[in-house]
Amino acid sequence: MKKITLSLIKFYQQGISPFLGPRCRYYPTCSQYTYEAIEVHGIIKGILLGIIRILKCNPLFKPKYDPVPPKKKKKI
Repeated sequence: MKKITLSLIKFYQQGISPFLGPRCRYYPTCSQYTYEAIEVHGIIKGILLGIIRILKCNPLFKPKYDPVPPKKKKKI
């Protein structure tokens, strides 16, 4: 499932996004952020982080650098 989701994001980045033009207010772009979030945190948390990021990508928020948060180490 993870590979399929990442493939769909890559398809969007390479096949659809170039025709839409630059729209994202953040760096990395929302699609790249979601891709990286899925790689770091897994599919469920990665998609949730991506959705939150996409919801913030609007004129009410200032453009900025917003990297994927690192995975927290579990305390024993």
